[in-house]
Amino acid sequence: MSLENVLIVTVVAFAAPFALGLVPALRLPSVVLEIVAGIVVGPSVLGWVDVDPALGVLSLVGLAFLLFLSGLEIDFAGLRGQVLRLAAGGWALSFVLAVVVGAGLGAAGAVDAPVFVAVVLAATSLGIVVPVLKDAGTAASPFGQLVIAAGTVADFGCIILLSLLFTGEGGPTSTGILLASLLAIAAAVFIAVRRAERSRRVMGTLARLQDTTAQIRVRGAMILLIAFVVLAESFGLEAILGAFAAGAVLALVDRDEAMTHPEFRRKLEAMGFGFFIPVFFVTSGVRFDLGALLDHPATLALVPVFLAALIVVRGVPALLYRRTLDARETTAAALLQSTSLPFIVAATAIGQDLGLVDGAKAAALVAAGLLSVLVFPVTALAALAPRTRPAEA
Repeated sequence: MSLENVLIVTVVAFAAPFALGLVPALRLPSVVLEIVAGIVVGPSVLGWVDVDPALGVLSLVGLAFLLFLSGLEIDFAGLRGQVLRLAAGGWALSFVLAVVVGAGLGAAGAVDAPVFVAVVLAATSLGIVVPVLKDAGTAASPFGQLVIAAGTVADFGCIILLSLLFTGEGGPTSTGILLASLLAIAAAVFIAVRRAERSRRVMGTLARLQDTTAQIRVRGAMILLIAFVVLAESFGLEAILGAFAAGAVLALVDRDEAMTHPEFRRKLEAMGFGFFIPVFFVTSGVRFDLGALLDHPATLALVPVFLAALIVVRGVPALLYRRTLDARETTAAALLQSTSLPFIVAATAIGQDLGLVDGAKAAALVAAGLLSVLVFPVTALAALAPRTRPAEA
């Protein structure tokens, strides 16, 4: 087995953020350059890389890690009260709009699976939005917390719907039962871990081994991740649901990280964002069917249509926040909620495997996601910037 493809992808994964780091004024998420670079080195342009079994496995682990860390980002303490009501209400409206938009695209012959496209359009990229909010110093503000909560609900809802409607093997009813079983197992694991935390011997052993070569907390997290992925697949559900559930369970049980293990989550992020996740994004670029997108003008024309659909589906529900946010913040929230890429990449890959979307339509959706990441966060930050008054004479 050759590792040449893995070598080229890891070089690209290093070079993309490093190149952006050399030009700090260019505020571009590295995920965009990683996917674009993957397209360049892949079969669509230079043909240096093919997705062989080794690269495919690493990419799958990267996808699982991405959803695992997304689940770990959930702030369950913040998902309550008015914030939860607004976030849930906004996403419910999003999905209604997504179904309407998907039905319209289906009636026009633009897509073959309108409900699948509706689910794809109803997500928000937390992994991109949260760093933008942190860099702007607004993550802890009421505005930032509402946007994060809305993104959390959207990601969780879309992953559940994707599993419930499309990836189950026995129809929605049996899939719902299996999904409930997976959630019940997650609850059981949560209870078991919380009980184990009451044991001084257990906690003392964890504290003693967590920063040694044993890295015991990291190993435990990997067991949780892999176990839930295996469980989801054994239930006939999608692996991303298991990965997301594992991250959510860990977020629930890992309450005192700042007191007893402050480096734990940084270690997990280092594993994910240091290697596996960028490999997934670069490999997604390698798989990107640029020829299918460019060879058909009608398919290329779908890119701005899908981009506008993201604004309608995820942006319009931000109007529900007007009683809580001012006009600038509402506009910024609409743009940030409309930013979506990782879920689009993952969902379209699943959709292609299931025959729900062809390579050309998948490429158009991913291209729209790339544009959303390029345009919407920067525009949102501009909307948030305080307006300077002209100097008086």
